[in-house]
Amino acid sequence: MSILHVDNAGGALADGYYSVYRAAHEIDDPGPLSSPRHFRMWALVGWDDDAEAYVHVRDGIVTGGYTLALPERDNAHRALIPKMVVAPGSRRRGDGSALLAHATEQARAAGRRTLVAEAAAAGGPGAAFAQAHGFTAATTVIRQVLDLRTADRAAFESARDLAARHTYGYELEAWRGAAPERLHADLALLNAGMNDAPTGDLDIEDEVWDAARVGGLERRLHEAGAGGRAVIARHAATGAPAALTRVLFDDDGAGGWGRQSDTVVLRPHRGHRLGMLLKTANALTMLDEEPAVHRLITWNATSNAHMRAINEALGFRPLDTWHEWQKTI
Repeated sequence: MSILHVDNAGGALADGYYSVYRAAHEIDDPGPLSSPRHFRMWALVGWDDDAEAYVHVRDGIVTGGYTLALPERDNAHRALIPKMVVAPGSRRRGDGSALLAHATEQARAAGRRTLVAEAAAAGGPGAAFAQAHGFTAATTVIRQVLDLRTADRAAFESARDLAARHTYGYELEAWRGAAPERLHADLALLNAGMNDAPTGDLDIEDEVWDAARVGGLERRLHEAGAGGRAVIARHAATGAPAALTRVLFDDDGAGGWGRQSDTVVLRPHRGHRLGMLLKTANALTMLDEEPAVHRLITWNATSNAHMRAINEALGFRPLDTWHEWQKTI
């Protein structure tokens, strides 16, 4: 057996990694499955051009794989494992432990002191695996799902109109797909606003955003076939960006799933129901113009009571709970 680096241009090893990911997903994860193009971007390249991937090969067959993200712009003390999978038929043979040992050595060689990974909080093999290998749960995230096929459109419209009465002095701008370049500087400010989100006990620093970093992310989303719908709120008197919400979906098809990306209201503009206004406006657009998207999934820290309350008011219902697992290396 051996552990091999996966060229981000693709090839047989990349195909094998995706096949294992797909097989594992079918039994481990009730959420959205990435298309091959979407998977190749986040698992082999990374949304910030910071990922590298490796696979475990036994008798010429890929039996597992992992992705390691090594941030450079900020949080250069951390290494993240956004995905580690072992084929269902190859589990309990030491393949996962071998992959984790390899990831740990790669992270140490890159000068990282903290290793972070995600796994289901209870009842899943990932949680037991993480605990057995010395990780501790640093934060807890709940996934919630909104079924657009049974959504109450009238309730969305009522919530939007009610929120709009509290948001006088703001203008909305919406777009589909990649954000136009003229918005990149605004999105940098809004993305930096996500640094206020609860992080539990994670060993994490604020992320640093500028227009160039946003532009790179938008290009990668386009290359991954990640379409989407987004709405930005702008303070009418000053033109300053105030709030953002965005849903991403797989243009290649993802079983009807849309992924709720960031929703953020910058601190000076909070208390005006902008979060509810943007999310209801975007949900109505999804209902009217994206019939292939049936379900929206969102992730929130369990401690983020405000955003969870907004989601529940919109009809989101709990799907499962995850931990972010952390280990000093």
